[in-house]
Amino acid sequence: MPPGPPFPASPGTAPLVPLLRAGSPVPPARTPAPRTGTAVIPPGPSRPSPPSLTLSADHAYAARLTTAGQAGEPSWFPERWTLDGPEPYAVPLPLDQPEEAEADVLPLSDGRVLIRRRVAADRHTFSLLYPTGPGTGELLLGVLDGADLTLLPPSPDGVGVLALLPGERSTGIWLVAGGACGPEHVADVPGRCSGGVWLDRGGRLLALDRRMPGGGPVKAVVVDLERGGEVTPLLQIAPESNDRLLLADADSGLLLVRSDAPGHDRLGWGVLGSCLPVRFPECLRTPDAALTPFAVQPGQMLMPESCAVALRIDGAGGSWVGLWRPAGRRLHQVAAPGGWLAGSGFWTRDGVLHLPYAQEGAPCAVALLEAPADEPHPVAASGTGASEGAPVPGVCRPVPLGMAPLNGHTPPG
Repeated sequence: MPPGPPFPASPGTAPLVPLLRAGSPVPPARTPAPRTGTAVIPPGPSRPSPPSLTLSADHAYAARLTTAGQAGEPSWFPERWTLDGPEPYAVPLPLDQPEEAEADVLPLSDGRVLIRRRVAADRHTFSLLYPTGPGTGELLLGVLDGADLTLLPPSPDGVGVLALLPGERSTGIWLVAGGACGPEHVADVPGRCSGGVWLDRGGRLLALDRRMPGGGPVKAVVVDLERGGEVTPLLQIAPESNDRLLLADADSGLLLVRSDAPGHDRLGWGVLGSCLPVRFPECLRTPDAALTPFAVQPGQMLMPESCAVALRIDGAGGSWVGLWRPAGRRLHQVAAPGGWLAGSGFWTRDGVLHLPYAQEGAPCAVALLEAPADEPHPVAASGTGASEGAPVPGVCRPVPLGMAPLNGHTPPG
């Protein structure tokens, strides 16, 4: 893990911490020595690594599976975090029976937590959990049959949750929470779909990564849920490239994509609805580590290049945090707090990154990081770059959104 300032081990919200200097080397894998204020938990089978934390659409709540901490076989139960108050706190939501480790939990903006349980190889049940005084209430929602069901991120309305259910030649989209009565079928999309990124604040436009029946490359498409699941292209960087959408910001239109159009998988960025090409910054090329964006700074209307982006960096030394702006062309690497629920976090409009973590002495806490200050660089107005301007042969227009139902437009009939 790259060096960085220690994070406090007290409950609550940590103060702002300075960033590392750009270009700080990442040391080889080793067991870090304990530092003042940071709990170091040695790996071992008796201490399972904490599962990821899932955030509600408005970032007011989070949820995860956790254990009671006893030795031996872990006993999993859901836990809800409240993040919109003066200090974060956790509420356990156990039932009479422990949960399976593969269960999914997802918080809604009203404070309830959706849980998906696999009760058979091809059957899933859905319930809403909520605190009721000293106990936990449960509202059963229904059942869906299918082997490879996956939940999508919470709908922007804060109460709806969709799931993908792949079939032989198409993928069903189901509303599993927020409907009138149990799971409701919303649409069928030809091909096998994965991913799932919301493109608007109204919960109408959903981006999916799709592979058509019979094979071929993976391409990101837009599904219009108000037009019966109408599908339009989103990413088409090269005819045979695999182009996936990882993250999008509805305010600025900034898109974070992964594509092998440059010859191998690279992280790139573009702008929703723009005719400008996708760019693949050299600073996001890390041969010895994997980069995954997980949060974009909101509220930067018409300024996608100024949005701060948080990335999870996974390398031989563990997981840490990358901070980057398209305009800055510089990846800042900072140490994550001990017990960071890796890949979880969110930005405020004024550029403060909130990183939830749980460690000994701080079972529910949030560390804060300021967005990096970069010297702005002019962004090229044309040309597709694999390394900030180097052309990629055979590349077509990368974000063909002129026919997509964006910015109030609808595709011609």
